[in-house]
Amino acid sequence: MINSMNTRIKPEIRLKRFIRPQKLKVFFKKATALLPENSLLCAYIDNSPVFCADPSLYPFEKTIFTPVVNDADENLFIGVSLQNFHALSEKEINQIKAVLEFTSYSISTHIESEKARRLLGEETLSKYRELSILHRSIVELNNSLKLKDVIKALIKECRSSTIPAEMGAVYLPEENGFTVFDSFGADSAETFEELIGCSLFTDIITSLHGEILNDAKQDHRCENKLCGKIRSILIMPIPSPHLCEGVLVLTSKHTNAFNAAHLKHVYTLASVAGISISNAYNFESIRVLMDALLKALAEAIDARDPFTAGHSDRVAHLAVSFARLISQEDNHFTETKFTDEQLREIFYSGILHDIGKIGIKEYVLTKKTRLPSSILDVIGMRMKLFGIYHHKEWESDYDRVKQINISLSPQQDDLDFIHNISEIKFNINGANIQLLQPEEQKSLLIQKGNLTPEERREIERHPAESKRILEHIPFHEDLAQLLTIICQHHERLDGSGYPSGIKGDDILIQSQMLAIVDIYDAITQERHYKPATPQSRALKILEQEAEEGKLNKHLVKFFIDNILEILKGSDSINLDRPVSPRFCKIPRNNLN
Repeated sequence: MINSMNTRIKPEIRLKRFIRPQKLKVFFKKATALLPENSLLCAYIDNSPVFCADPSLYPFEKTIFTPVVNDADENLFIGVSLQNFHALSEKEINQIKAVLEFTSYSISTHIESEKARRLLGEETLSKYRELSILHRSIVELNNSLKLKDVIKALIKECRSSTIPAEMGAVYLPEENGFTVFDSFGADSAETFEELIGCSLFTDIITSLHGEILNDAKQDHRCENKLCGKIRSILIMPIPSPHLCEGVLVLTSKHTNAFNAAHLKHVYTLASVAGISISNAYNFESIRVLMDALLKALAEAIDARDPFTAGHSDRVAHLAVSFARLISQEDNHFTETKFTDEQLREIFYSGILHDIGKIGIKEYVLTKKTRLPSSILDVIGMRMKLFGIYHHKEWESDYDRVKQINISLSPQQDDLDFIHNISEIKFNINGANIQLLQPEEQKSLLIQKGNLTPEERREIERHPAESKRILEHIPFHEDLAQLLTIICQHHERLDGSGYPSGIKGDDILIQSQMLAIVDIYDAITQERHYKPATPQSRALKILEQEAEEGKLNKHLVKFFIDNILEILKGSDSINLDRPVSPRFCKIPRNNLN
């Protein structure tokens, strides 16, 4: 078979396959020096001269031939053509044959040496290519700790390498068996889904050995579940140190498409992918655990006050929905594009933005009125005593004090009223009694809200307290700005915010966005000290804050213009989807 194929190729080309003419010339030169004068030394293939030491030497009476052993199964000879052959003695002829045999042996040894050198070179090149594939695949498959990114990188490696596969799929274990996670080349997912049920797939999972079927239609294990385009299959388990993480299937529409080198190549890819998949599962499991712990922290804060329950979760979802829309905006925010990692960072910032309230005194955190009811009762007793002692009506004044006590923004005449009664003092049985004590007067004279300056400073500690609590957690580098966002969410562009009073561009845009949604949710939800504010009024408040230079005008306008879409999008945020557990827990004791 080989010889019949070789006869179609020119003899000169066939010679060059196993020895270079330049090297042959060196052998011939040394041999010619030992031969009679005017001898012509040539190499022959199939009785045709393909190389001669000196083709100009003619005519010849006789040629003596000696075969040259070679691994190419070529009819290779060297021969000496002689003039005046009849004049040579037997001794001279024997010397000529000895020179030919030694030259033939030298050429054969050289051919064998060259073959060994080529094989060594090919093996070295193969190892280099294998290491290159391993190095590239390690880089590509470990670029991300997300499962979908690892699988896409594996698919990309299979499509871009020298593997002759037109279609392929990666199967991962689910609770009820395996399912196609990602694929390429197939017209529909059903092409690969049917393969799961055949015994071939089961055999691979059971044995944990890769396999090649170069005529799949002839293998009974396929059970006629292959589409008509599939002829060859390469199927490989994806191993990790202790588990089978999945199965990689590559197919071709041609028979005999795959060979042992392809199987070895795919095993290398699958081995690297298995470790990367295992790392992705572990990372996502840790992230799910961290999500749960962080949410538990946020719920612990909300639990301190039933009126604020769910605030942190709503703020997180609103902030992410806001950020996603901002990333799609092409006018004022063309350069503001948030990655998936940054969206997750914003989500965590929303979940944890009030975590510092753990360190805030509870009576301040849950304060409903300017004065607690116990103090108000004491004031009522004083006013009653004053009324009885001076024969004056006191109930209406006390009712007015109670009304002022629950007011968030009392009128000026109410404040004047408090000033007036604060000056009232009376004496009973030698005891001087002041109708309102200085601290009571101070609380009732608050112009806005129900917190005294000292209590407000206590509340304003919570962003810094959040940072103090969270800085002990070794967050992943993807969350590098988390603490800054949380610490800045009460800062304002004009410097009037807290805790640091920074302004302008010193405040991260993520912090500016978190501030907007935090305000919106706080004022649209019912609290112990106020009813829920209607959405239209809440948006007006945001607009006013922006006009005063406290909030980013462009961000506020975008938020107002897209409020319905932001609210709708916040309901569909699902950044904390738990990763599917690995159910294919097969030991790989016998995995190659």
